[in-house]
Amino acid sequence: MTTSFPTRRALAQRLHVWALVPILLLVLTVGAGCVSTGTNPVSGNTRAYGYSWQEEVKLGTKADEQIQSQYGVYDGEGLQEYVDEVAQEVLAESHMRRPDTPERFRDTEFEFRVLDSPIINAFALPGGYVYVTRGLMAHLNNEAQLAMVLGHEIGHVAARHSSQQAARQKFTQGLLLGGAVAGQAALGGNVAENVMGIGGQAAQLFSLSYSRDNERESDRLGVEYAIRAGYDGAEGAAFFESLDRVREQGGQSIPTWQSTHPDPGARKQTIPELAQTWQQKVDAPARTIGQDAYYGALENVVLGKNPRQGFAEDGVFYHPELEFRFSIPSRWTVQNQPKQVALVQPDQSAYMIFSVSDAESPTAAAREFAGQEGLTVLDRQGTSVNGNDARRVLAEGTTQEGEVVRLLTYFIAYGDSVYQFRGLTAGDQYSAYRPDFEQSMTSFARLTDAEKLNRQPTRLTIRPARRAEPFRSFVDADALPSDMTEEDLAIINQLEVDQTVPVDRPLKLPN
Repeated sequence: MTTSFPTRRALAQRLHVWALVPILLLVLTVGAGCVSTGTNPVSGNTRAYGYSWQEEVKLGTKADEQIQSQYGVYDGEGLQEYVDEVAQEVLAESHMRRPDTPERFRDTEFEFRVLDSPIINAFALPGGYVYVTRGLMAHLNNEAQLAMVLGHEIGHVAARHSSQQAARQKFTQGLLLGGAVAGQAALGGNVAENVMGIGGQAAQLFSLSYSRDNERESDRLGVEYAIRAGYDGAEGAAFFESLDRVREQGGQSIPTWQSTHPDPGARKQTIPELAQTWQQKVDAPARTIGQDAYYGALENVVLGKNPRQGFAEDGVFYHPELEFRFSIPSRWTVQNQPKQVALVQPDQSAYMIFSVSDAESPTAAAREFAGQEGLTVLDRQGTSVNGNDARRVLAEGTTQEGEVVRLLTYFIAYGDSVYQFRGLTAGDQYSAYRPDFEQSMTSFARLTDAEKLNRQPTRLTIRPARRAEPFRSFVDADALPSDMTEEDLAIINQLEVDQTVPVDRPLKLPN
């Protein structure tokens, strides 16, 4: 049996999604062709689904643990409580809580979480798990916008969109529970494509991406639920306008918008139309915007990337909390997540993954790694990396397509942990990338620079404009996070850089 590695083409095209691998390694055990009929809570109709509601809840529960582990839940109790409060109000008006909805749906508990990520992201898992990131929260301007976003994600769960998509697709090795996560990039987008689990943990992941009809239905449901809960559903249009501007900016941490998903520019036009229609249909209370309450909850939230979780600067990756550093090869890009750091070669034909091993020692880690089925160990030796006990293992494997790949791994003891540094590329390119692999892996060392050790995150503060001047005049460029520009901050405020700000208009500014 060969270890399943990605082909060179997969490496070149898909490495940008590596940071999400731990989230998406949950594969449905329901075999191909196991399609059943079930009830749609929204329409009440019976139709084909990829799995039962009980299976959706079970899978959502398992994946929720991975989501929390990978992203981390934001450490801000007040913000989490606020989001949950708004979410419960919207959920109460959804199809999941209506008297004529079957009991198995009405009794399903929903979990709403704020994730510690700067990415502009909202998604839902089957079975009632809904997530928004602090990055998305920073881009919303009021409670009504949040209500519409939460309503949209609740709509995906209520309409069972992931299960619908699963029923349409044929698989040979099961179904990925990634469809919900594929609805990220704030209500649209495809995340999981071809990625690889190193050393016997390989998995070919396929996205059950929502269709354009799914997204449009969730837009309708999100507006309906928000309006029924008393919010101004048209407010969501301003958020989609912000998303459109983020996309136009380019180079932002927002997943690719697929052709199967509605364009945010178009959605900013359709949302007010939907709101007007639903406002006429339902006997809803006064339309609430809730800007003061929203800004009160948002005050002091981390803005941009949090350097306490690690940061790259001048060709070096630093981690203040864990007190280590290592070098980054020239022109390689860095993707940092709470559980791992990915370094990606410019043409995406090689990469390195830095993470924590579960082993108690470098020797145990190397032994476990070398013993995996499908790997051929070419060299294994004890060594030292800047005074830290280490083991170096060079191994070879074969892809499902028959292509040879090489994998260089260092296991390094540091503090109370064993860290693993893995580099992979096609076998015939290993000699070209070996210097980069070795240089980064052997540069791992204790961080002693006080300035780097004490680096703190930038936080948002809400301040009213004391004068009527262009937004640009309120921006302190020195206070901006390193990954944010003046234009980015204007988008967060749903303003143009040169737009005149009225007196007393509250502004979200770096503190």
